[in-house]
Amino acid sequence: MRTRVGIRQNTRRRFPAAGQCTHFDHVKATTAIHAYSAPLTEKGLHVTRKDALLALTVVFIWGMNFAVIKFGLHNMPPLMLAGLRFVLVAFPAVFFVARPKIPLPLLLGYALTISFGQFAFLFSALQFGMPAGLASVVLQAQAFFTIVLGAFVFGERLQRKQIAGIALAVGGILVLIQGSINGQHVPLLGFMLTIAGAFSWASGNIFNKKIMQLPERPATMSLVVWSGLVPIIPFMLASLIFDGPDVMAKSLIEIDLVTISALIYLALLATIVGYGIWGTLLGRYETWRVAPLSLLVPVVGIASAKLLLNENLSTLQLTGAALIVAGLYINVFGLRLPGTHK
Repeated sequence: MRTRVGIRQNTRRRFPAAGQCTHFDHVKATTAIHAYSAPLTEKGLHVTRKDALLALTVVFIWGMNFAVIKFGLHNMPPLMLAGLRFVLVAFPAVFFVARPKIPLPLLLGYALTISFGQFAFLFSALQFGMPAGLASVVLQAQAFFTIVLGAFVFGERLQRKQIAGIALAVGGILVLIQGSINGQHVPLLGFMLTIAGAFSWASGNIFNKKIMQLPERPATMSLVVWSGLVPIIPFMLASLIFDGPDVMAKSLIEIDLVTISALIYLALLATIVGYGIWGTLLGRYETWRVAPLSLLVPVVGIASAKLLLNENLSTLQLTGAALIVAGLYINVFGLRLPGTHK
């Protein structure tokens, strides 16, 4: 009897009950579609130099995303560009990747939030003048929306460091809103659309957690490819309504190498390659060793926007961005230095 009780107690310590929140759950919330999805791995495994370079490569690819979207928008409406991106994500991969065994409502909810909602708002925000570098920072508000939504949906408790991180990020967002109102070259509409995109991403993280709580977890690439089918028609219908058939036809007829290159980058590099590598790394190592590297995405986003688009952020904008990044840091590490994980 003592042995059985001991086994049960150890099991409870190692594996939190469904719906309980751990430190790593919120770290995963900052890592795109892989939130809450990494399988258990052997503790103490150090990241090899090769895998560290792979992780940094993905961070670079994702950070460049925002500037690439700007280039793609120069000759194509945003909703159509996003729709064509997912056409390339889903085809021809859907013929070679097995369909995930998950309920249709969960698949639809996941795809319509993290794929359609997030990118409809983000692409439109960039079209309406939101600076690419600043968008890369503001979109990371998804981490805090995920924490709050997780508290409501799963009853997860907010830790003090998360409350502090949220407070800092909210302060940064308010600073940026103030800058927009004062004419700091950030259209308020574009800013609010980016916030809406962050909320959609967070909603997708919640659907993703529900999916990953199923008895049989789907493979990362299976979920990426098959969920990519869902937003194609909504994107095209939305573009037809807001842009009209003439604009859509013209953008296809006059499509150039820049737009084609942007589509290939967004679909193949940022989605298929990026999520494929990231999912592999999350499955190979403990999440806290890999996920914090995603904090570098806004850094790459701001730097690439400066180099490729000649974007210059004002002191007020940099202050707001710094507050958001500081909030993300505290959410992941607390008030300690990275590398001192217990």
